[in-house]
Amino acid sequence: MSFDGLFTRSMTKELNENLLHGRINKIHQPYKNEIIMIIRANGKNHKLLLSAHPSYSRVQITKENYENPSVPPMFCMLLRKHLEGYIVEGIKQVELDRMIIIEVKGRNEIGDISYKQLIIEVMGRHSNIILVDKERNMILDSIKHISPSMNTHRTVLPGHTYVLPPQQDKKNPLNATSEDVLRALDFNSGKLDKQIVQAFAGISPLYAKEVVHRAGIGNQSTISESFLKLIQYAKSNDTTPTLIGGEKETFYWMGIEHLQGEKQTFPSLSELLDRFFYQKAARDRVKQQGNDLERFIRNERDKNVNKIEKLKKTLEDAQQADRYQLLGELLTSNLYAVERGMTVVSVVNYYDENGESVMIPLNPQKSPSENAQNYFSRYQKAKNAVKIVHEQIEKADEEIVYLEQLLQQLESASTKDVEEIREELEEEGYLRVRKQTKKKKAHVKPVLENYTSSDGTQILVGKNNKQNDYLTNKVAGKEDIWLHTKDIPGSHVVIKSPDPSEETIKEAAKIAAYFSKARESSSVPVDFTEVKQVKKPKGAKPGFVIYEGQQTVYVTPDLDLVRSLKN
Repeated sequence: MSFDGLFTRSMTKELNENLLHGRINKIHQPYKNEIIMIIRANGKNHKLLLSAHPSYSRVQITKENYENPSVPPMFCMLLRKHLEGYIVEGIKQVELDRMIIIEVKGRNEIGDISYKQLIIEVMGRHSNIILVDKERNMILDSIKHISPSMNTHRTVLPGHTYVLPPQQDKKNPLNATSEDVLRALDFNSGKLDKQIVQAFAGISPLYAKEVVHRAGIGNQSTISESFLKLIQYAKSNDTTPTLIGGEKETFYWMGIEHLQGEKQTFPSLSELLDRFFYQKAARDRVKQQGNDLERFIRNERDKNVNKIEKLKKTLEDAQQADRYQLLGELLTSNLYAVERGMTVVSVVNYYDENGESVMIPLNPQKSPSENAQNYFSRYQKAKNAVKIVHEQIEKADEEIVYLEQLLQQLESASTKDVEEIREELEEEGYLRVRKQTKKKKAHVKPVLENYTSSDGTQILVGKNNKQNDYLTNKVAGKEDIWLHTKDIPGSHVVIKSPDPSEETIKEAAKIAAYFSKARESSSVPVDFTEVKQVKKPKGAKPGFVIYEGQQTVYVTPDLDLVRSLKN
């Protein structure tokens, strides 16, 4: 894990520099396992994110915006009761564990001085956020409850004594000497990086591999020197927050040389984490919330794909229409040569230049004229079927385009966007309308994504069909510039200017490419035209438009640009 003990140590320093002696003004719990605390320190407000998410647990100062529920959860209410108005007295790490304790001081409801501890355990799926009465070392509550049946070492429930997680018998690398390193490693056993992780506290496999890599091919003393050199760098409290790209993106508090991929540094650890976790945790929440929705949409799309395959086979059969007409006409011309009871008759095909004979199958139960009429009936049905099948294939194609659009929208959707997509499917008749358990909410206008280009021009984005229709048909002016990825499912984007600069058009195009199915591609074609050139056909699906007079620009989606321009 990149967020190891050494990373926690650096983060604790960063938090102290920004939050020490600050006042806790507001507390929110936007999601099940995450807390946001607004702390006023050094003349400005800071948003402290505490996450006990099983995959994205961390502690950081964040600049991202989070949607808060209309009714705060019970744990959030308890934190507000015990911590709002309190002063941050200290922020410390427990040994080199992934644990941060925020010490706070304030007055309780009866006016007495009170000391509390907010303990954040960053331990993957075992992560937790625990509020403790410091004077009694008693747990007031936690974001996750752990009963005795779940953990025999300690119980994390209100009213119980707080007990630290079991300590591992590992050496503190900050105090290690060259002899300590050499004694801890068995050079004949190999896998030195794993041995380092097992011997020293607070060290992740990422850090251990970096030690071995920097040591190169050398002797025991080389490994020891590499280890101590990097530990000395950690002790200097100097950090180089680094994001390493590649197939599996990762991060660390210092530069990493053994990993290949594009490397990007950041001014602070918190900004690094904002970049790394941008949309990752949100995508996970959306996936959980919209998993059933995504599965339903994919099933509907697959049904239409299979339907088209069947219709194409029907179309092949229907292509026999001309053959049925020919047989009917030839049979009519040769009725004198046919008798009831015959199963086949051979007649000359007078349409053929060579005058070859044609074998016509007959129903022995029918008269000659009835057999002829049967072929004309089959001809008429086949001819009508061709038209109907073409219409059904076209309709199924439109359904697939619509459903693919919804799948693309789910990829970048927020939890609120997922609900709007669900409502759209209900309105379109794909899903059964859910029973209203509460009073129906008043109609609320869709909320659009808002960006500002480098030269200060406003750029608006719709992330689902409701927002797309609202943006293009209600918000945008006729002279504004409208953008959309060419022949690729994506968002509607509008530049609120009749004459934007070339740079603004490119930036808006990159935003359009990012919010499309081509997000991971390069050189994505993006069409742009005036809004007045964009029309919604009568009866068209939500979000569907046609346009003309467009120009096309080719861009590569840029996440960093999208983040930097977002309001």
